[in-house]
Amino acid sequence: MSATAQIGVTGLAVMGRNLARNFARNGFTVAVHNRTESRTEALVEEFGGEGSFVAAHSPEEFVRALERPRRLVVMVKAGEPTDAVIQEFAPLLDEGDVIIDGGNAHFEDTRRREKELRERGIHFVGAGISGGEEGALNGPSIMPGGSAESYESLGPMLERIAAKAEDGTPCTAHIGPDGAGHFVKMVHNGIEYADMQLIAEAYDLLRAVAGYSPAKIAETFRGWNTGRLDSYLIEITAEVLAHTDAATGRPFVDIVQDRAEQKGTGRWTVQIALDLGVPVSGIAEAVFARSLSGHTDLREAARDLAGPTVTPLGESEAAAFADRVEQALYASKIVSYTQGFHQIRAGSEAYDWDIDLGAVASIWRAGCIIRAAFLDRIRAAYDAQPGLLSLLSDKQFAEEIGAAQDDWRAVVAEAVRQGVPTPGFAAALSYYDGLRADRLPAALTQGQRDFFGAHTYRRSDREGSFHTLWGGDRSEVEAG
Repeated sequence: MSATAQIGVTGLAVMGRNLARNFARNGFTVAVHNRTESRTEALVEEFGGEGSFVAAHSPEEFVRALERPRRLVVMVKAGEPTDAVIQEFAPLLDEGDVIIDGGNAHFEDTRRREKELRERGIHFVGAGISGGEEGALNGPSIMPGGSAESYESLGPMLERIAAKAEDGTPCTAHIGPDGAGHFVKMVHNGIEYADMQLIAEAYDLLRAVAGYSPAKIAETFRGWNTGRLDSYLIEITAEVLAHTDAATGRPFVDIVQDRAEQKGTGRWTVQIALDLGVPVSGIAEAVFARSLSGHTDLREAARDLAGPTVTPLGESEAAAFADRVEQALYASKIVSYTQGFHQIRAGSEAYDWDIDLGAVASIWRAGCIIRAAFLDRIRAAYDAQPGLLSLLSDKQFAEEIGAAQDDWRAVVAEAVRQGVPTPGFAAALSYYDGLRADRLPAALTQGQRDFFGAHTYRRSDREGSFHTLWGGDRSEVEAG
C-alpha cells in the first residue's frame, strides 16, 4: 500500500467515524482503521462517496498508508484502551510523526504520554474535541495541546475541519504544551455542568414558583435565546421542554426518570480545582446536584422532612418573576465562566503552559456544547486586558451583573422561602458576595486553626508569622 493519506483515524465508533468523514469532506485523503474490520468496511461502503478513504486492515497497513510526517488520530475510550493503542502503533512510527488523542483523556495521562513519546521522537497531541457526534461531522471546537512543532503540521488540517465562528475564525488554536488541550477541555466540561444545572434550576423555578407548563417554559426559553442568553444549551432546552412523549401524550420531561448521570469530567474539574486551590463552587454544586439526584433511596427516606409547600404566583406576579429568573440565570452564568477561566489561568501558571484566555474564549464560540453569544465579549475582554484576573473585573460584565443583582437576590430569596433548591444560583451569588466583601470570616477560621493546631497566623498590622500561646496569659510569639 502506497502512502497516500494525509491523516488517519483509528477507532471508528460514532465520534471517530464522523471525524474521519469530516476530514474526507474537507478534501483530505483519510486512512481508516478499526480493530473490528467490519466497521472499517462499513464506513467506506456507506460514506465512500463523501471523499477519499483508504481502508486499512492492520496497524502496519494503516501506518504504511500515511504520508510523512504521519498524523494518526486515536478515537478510543480513555484510559487503558488509549494506552493499548499507543503501545500498538508507536513502534511502527518514525521520529517526527504525530499521534493525536481525540478522546476525553485526563490531562495528567496526556502529560505522561506526551513525555514518554517525546523521548522516542514522536509528537503526542492531546486534543479536546467538543460538539458531540454532530460536531465531529460538521465542525467541532478543537483544543489541541502538544508541541508547537506538532501544531505546524496538524494545525492547518484542524482549522479546515473545525467549526467557524460568525467572523469566520476557525474554532481551534494551539492551547499549549503537553496536557494543556485536555485540561482546557476538562474545564469546558465543568462549565458545561454548571451551565446545565443553572438552566435546570431556572426551569424548576418557572415551573414550581411561576406555575408555568413545560410548553410555556419552552416558549420563555426561546425568547431568552434571542437575547443575551443566546446559546446552544438554551436552544436545546427549549426543544426538550417543547417535546411531547408519543406514547403517553405527556410532556417528555415528565416521563424521564428524575436522576442525572455523569461521565466524570465534571468531577475531574472539581478535583483539580481543589488541588490548585481555585474556588469553582458553581461547578462543584452542579456535580453534587447530579450526585444527589441519583441517591433515590436517600431522597425517598427524607421525603417527609418539614418544609414549605410551593405556592405558585399569580399570573402577573409570575411574569415579573420570570424576568427576575432571567437576570439570575445570566448573572450566575457569568460567575460560572469566571470560575472556569480562573481555573484555566491557575492551571496555566502551575504547569507553565502560557494559555491565551482570549483564544480559549474564541474557540468556544462555535462547535462546542457551551457555545454562546457572550463568549465573543469574553474573548474581547481578555484580548483587551490579557492580565485580567476575573471577568467580574471587566467593566461591562461588572455593570451587567451589578444591574442584575437585586433580581438575582430576590430569586434566591424566593426559592428559599418556597423551599425550591437552587444550589447553583445560591453558590454563584455567594461567590459574588465573597469577592466583594471587605473582610471574610477567614480571620476567625485561622484563629481556630492556631488554637487547636498551632498553625500560626499573619497579622493585619505588621509583617511576620505569629502564634498565640492559648493557655495561661495567652501571650503572642513570633513564629518566624
